[in-house]
Amino acid sequence: MSKPLIQPACTKSRQIINMKKLRSILVLLTVIISSCDKDNNGSNNDSFDRGLMLKNYAEHIIIPAYKDVQTAVNQMVAALESFSSDITLQQLENAQTAWVNAYQEWMYANAFNMGPAAEKGLNKSMFEEISTFPVSPAKINTAIASGQFNFNDFNRDARGFLALEYLLYAGQEIDNDSVLRLFQHQLERKRYVVDCSKNIQTRINKVISEWENGYLSEFLSKKGTDVGSSTSQLYNEFVKAFETNKNYKIELPLGKRPGQTQAEPQLVEAYYSGKSLDVLKIHLKAMENIYYGKSKNGTDGIGFIDYLKTVSGGPALVESTLAQWEQVMLSLQKIPTGSSLSALIKNNPQPVEECRVELQKHTRFFKSDMSSLLGIAITFSSGDGD
Repeated sequence: MSKPLIQPACTKSRQIINMKKLRSILVLLTVIISSCDKDNNGSNNDSFDRGLMLKNYAEHIIIPAYKDVQTAVNQMVAALESFSSDITLQQLENAQTAWVNAYQEWMYANAFNMGPAAEKGLNKSMFEEISTFPVSPAKINTAIASGQFNFNDFNRDARGFLALEYLLYAGQEIDNDSVLRLFQHQLERKRYVVDCSKNIQTRINKVISEWENGYLSEFLSKKGTDVGSSTSQLYNEFVKAFETNKNYKIELPLGKRPGQTQAEPQLVEAYYSGKSLDVLKIHLKAMENIYYGKSKNGTDGIGFIDYLKTVSGGPALVESTLAQWEQVMLSLQKIPTGSSLSALIKNNPQPVEECRVELQKHTRFFKSDMSSLLGIAITFSSGDGD
């Protein structure tokens, strides 16, 4: 006997009740599973005061770092103005020293590309706007020859700290007397270095002004771990800055990036001054400070390491992270200091390669493992599958 096309109302009612019960059970199971997951990865830990951590980062690390850069950049601008009006060997050496000091200070601030320093409209992050490398000598020289300078266009490889480095050093095989002659015979070259340095100065001043006039309160108020939270933004910029050391300061000149077929030593950071290794060491020290929540002078505060220690699995991750970080530092110490990084990559790449391997091993601790335990999503792509 065939079933009726229209079922009795009582049957439909029982089905509705059963469906409601099933939905209730499914919802309950989802909540339980979600709670268990949060307990396991620590993302529901409300005992840790992220507000205090953010306060430490903002007031004792981020803003002071930018202010130190501001002071050093002001001194660099003054030195370049003096040099442009008095093209002498002493003034050139003063300008070079001021550039080194300013760029080294920038290593402590370039991980903080959130808020005022974040990408906005046509502007990329502060890191990209003032420290893109390698620079394009062709673009720089074309601009100088034309006398038309634009430090707010898409040619980020023709401005910033590394454009200044190219002009002040002009190559590792060129002596300072040759650099002086270039400035003496190209009057627009003098204007270029001054205007370029002032563009850096303007950008740094703007970031500090916005931090002090509104953004600090906004930064401290976003205490969650969602994508828009300050903790998430700070963490992502920290990981991104760490990966810059491996991906671009070491792998790129070693020829290990996708699409490369051989080493390209000339692509190191700070190629013309030969300061690549010095800058790398300072930058990695800055990464260590961020992890610990330490200021540049070593004052210890609440940092990511303290946050990790409060979540399930966190203490074990901290222990393994510090063990691998020690290997990174040991490999860095083994890189000879008698030659430039570019020369080492050309003539004796093995110590640099060993450092790359240790940094590669460390990536998981700062990136995937830490992200998982803290429940913070990685919002950027490094393009290498890490």
